[in-house]
Amino acid sequence: MSAELPGVDRSSSSAFVAATGFDVGEISGTRVTGTVELGPDQHTPWGVVHGGVYCAVIESAASIGASAAVADRGQFAVGVNNSTDFLRPVTAGRVDVVAEPVQQGRTLQLWLVQLTREDGKLVARGQVRLQNVPLPGA
Repeated sequence: MSAELPGVDRSSSSAFVAATGFDVGEISGTRVTGTVELGPDQHTPWGVVHGGVYCAVIESAASIGASAAVADRGQFAVGVNNSTDFLRPVTAGRVDVVAEPVQQGRTLQLWLVQLTREDGKLVARGQVRLQNVPLPGA
């Protein structure tokens, strides 16, 4: 973690981000990893994990990586599009998160984020387009 990237762990993030259960592991401008422990707190009324949890985790992972990539320029990245595919329902368990850039430009970035179960099966995948913008006060 760096001073340029506040709120990248659950203890210092908003209640919304903390509620997703996303624990960040590796952070760089070219890769973000982590895990999510899923269970009843993230369920729909039908007993499966809500797709919004996957969208939020995917957006978070991509935003962290994209922001790390431009922090040395006094910028951070904000999502302008999130396209998430839900591939398998999950009721509980750990999901591994891996985010990597597809394209990194001067003003825009595109990141691919994959969420897999412990057995290696893909649960959800998403692409997030992000815009590089000046840090507040920079």
